[in-house]
Amino acid sequence: MVVTRIAPSPTGDPHVGTAYQALFNLVYARQHAGKFIVRLEDTDRSRYRAESVTKILEMLDWLGLTPDASPAREDEHGPYTQSLRAELHQHYANELLRRGAAYRAFDTPEELEARRQAAVQRGEDYRGYDRRDRELAPEESERRAAAGQPFVVRLKVPLAGETVVNDLLRGAVRFDNRELDDKVLLKADGFPTYHLAAMVDDHLMGVSHVIRAEEWLTSTPIHVHILRALEWTEPVWIHTPLLRNADKSKLSKRKSDTSVDSYREQGILPEALLNYLGMMGWTMPDGREVFSVQDMIEQFTWERVSLGGPVFDLAKLKWLNGKYLREVLPPDEVAERLHHYLRAHGHRVDNDAYFRTVVRMLLPRIETLSEFWDKSSYFWREDFAYTDKALQLLRDGQELLPALREAFVAAPDLTHDSAEEVLRALAEARGLKPGKVMQPLRAAVAGTLESPGMFDLLSALGQDRVVARLERAITMAQAAN
Repeated sequence: MVVTRIAPSPTGDPHVGTAYQALFNLVYARQHAGKFIVRLEDTDRSRYRAESVTKILEMLDWLGLTPDASPAREDEHGPYTQSLRAELHQHYANELLRRGAAYRAFDTPEELEARRQAAVQRGEDYRGYDRRDRELAPEESERRAAAGQPFVVRLKVPLAGETVVNDLLRGAVRFDNRELDDKVLLKADGFPTYHLAAMVDDHLMGVSHVIRAEEWLTSTPIHVHILRALEWTEPVWIHTPLLRNADKSKLSKRKSDTSVDSYREQGILPEALLNYLGMMGWTMPDGREVFSVQDMIEQFTWERVSLGGPVFDLAKLKWLNGKYLREVLPPDEVAERLHHYLRAHGHRVDNDAYFRTVVRMLLPRIETLSEFWDKSSYFWREDFAYTDKALQLLRDGQELLPALREAFVAAPDLTHDSAEEVLRALAEARGLKPGKVMQPLRAAVAGTLESPGMFDLLSALGQDRVVARLERAITMAQAAN
């Protein structure tokens, strides 16, 4: 049975890289009628944030990547919170000690730092632990531990030869064992490091495919040696390409917005975000850019994954989000999403015919849900602000404003067609091109030159509001002189 997992650390806001890994893990599990699990790796207690646990699970639910098992959906292989499995990790650390595959190291942090600084002063490359306690007699090690002397448990990696990691995407990746460090498996506080806990939990939870970011590839020989020492079968290793900044560096919050919560706040749709993440390093067989998670499940193959570092481009994500708003989701669904988003952000509008009309008019002009309110404020309030360009147009065309007001007072049945007739008749009577009349009218009724089609806008506002706005514009133009 195919079992995949993600194992995020609850140390901050949910990272878009976590969503990226979750997507590929879920797709592969679903494609093979398998199981996708989420395990929270919270053993780094100095960075642990309880609220991050909730945020990670909420993020996955929002994206529609709900796992089959998680801290919120425990089963017989749980618990899925790593800190609750400490006794298991300690048991296998002791088993590695018993087998001679690991050893206790009694160095204090101060001693380690002093040795590091001494090596630096000698001009040596201090690359890791100097293995001082590696050959400590077992009896001495037991005696010091029994006496209460603090220690960590370190892995005994081979000192010669090479370790071969067979990666599904990269083939055989070879590591010189002389370059490997005796990594800490169990810390002095009794909590495991990632290396031990991940391998123990993956084995006990039946994880068949470890699909994770390529930054973990260099740690994999350590994981291979842990599995071999415990005589456990290796999973299939799959190290996916990292998401990158524009400069090809690893995507990080120092250079980019990496928080899924932030994209949600900006009004990015979950479907669009998943679609975009799916495009990061993978392509549909037919080359199309718009596809669903279900499409991925049906078409996914590892052969179509590119190992080049995919660049996370916010502009491309927003473009794709705009396509979802205009071309993928049904109009009523878009209106419902927008209404929910606006209410969640304190904007009280009714999801009625007028609202849906405004949504239809504004969709060609927005790429995210968050843009809607700023670009539609004049539809909801009469005290909207005028842009500098709009004010200038009102001043330049103020002799037309009274005539426009009178023309619309006389046209109570304001539809798209009647509004066009009024405007063209006035332009002809004044010997002007329609655009010369339309621009100050747009400035008067919207306060901006960036608005939907003029006749649709007038029809949506209705006669009373159009006339009142023209009267306000007359006053504003006079006051500006």
